[in-house]
Amino acid sequence: MRALIIEDEPRAQKNMISLLESNFPQVEVMGVASSVKSTLQWLEEHKDGLPDVIFMDVELADGNCFDIFAKTDLRVPVIMTTAYDSYAVKAFEVNSLDYLLKPVEVEDLRRALSRVKAGEIAPPPMAVSAPKEKFLIRLNDRIVPVHTRDIAYFYSEAKNSYIVTRENRKYVLDDSLDAIEQNIPRDGFFRISRSCIIAESVIESVSKLLGGRLRISLVHGLDNNTDLTVSRARVDSFMSWLEK
Repeated sequence: MRALIIEDEPRAQKNMISLLESNFPQVEVMGVASSVKSTLQWLEEHKDGLPDVIFMDVELADGNCFDIFAKTDLRVPVIMTTAYDSYAVKAFEVNSLDYLLKPVEVEDLRRALSRVKAGEIAPPPMAVSAPKEKFLIRLNDRIVPVHTRDIAYFYSEAKNSYIVTRENRKYVLDDSLDAIEQNIPRDGFFRISRSCIIAESVIESVSKLLGGRLRISLVHGLDNNTDLTVSRARVDSFMSWLEK
């Protein structure tokens, strides 16, 4: 059985390879990719000899793995590997065969590989909730509704997540950015880095920085007290999203 590993963290790459070599010698690792771009390139270069299974992390260097499904007709069994359970619904929406939480356990991996060997198909897609129209913010004994259309950006800092509105109001959120990302319109928001998700409607301009990164300037009237830099690995995906 031949496998492709899609994972952006070198340590996690090594852990998965070691886990397979130590417990499943019948599995040959054909290659490793760390981003959406490199994965698409690898798949194109190996289209005449695709792997039997793909182990795919969700958060990649230049976006998330669902961008891969959007850009190619992937007909190889996929086993998702991630530290977050918030992606489970989305994973089965794209017909992932299995969903393993990190750190991956040997028995869970054995179960997933047995499903691949048996030729099982992915379960039917689960019902997917519509994007949130509003977030409910709890302030002591009050609940403040913040409509998604009024949000300028989300960001995380010191293990907390925040909403910043178009009126420069800031609120603390209980959800992680990973969970938030799954509940907002993908055409209206983009995750420019691991710590920030921005709304297209508040982007006034984009300028180039040294090292291939981009700096976002906000529309007039919005304070910019947060680092709104597009990470180098996400620049191509961001520009493609901005052009749509």
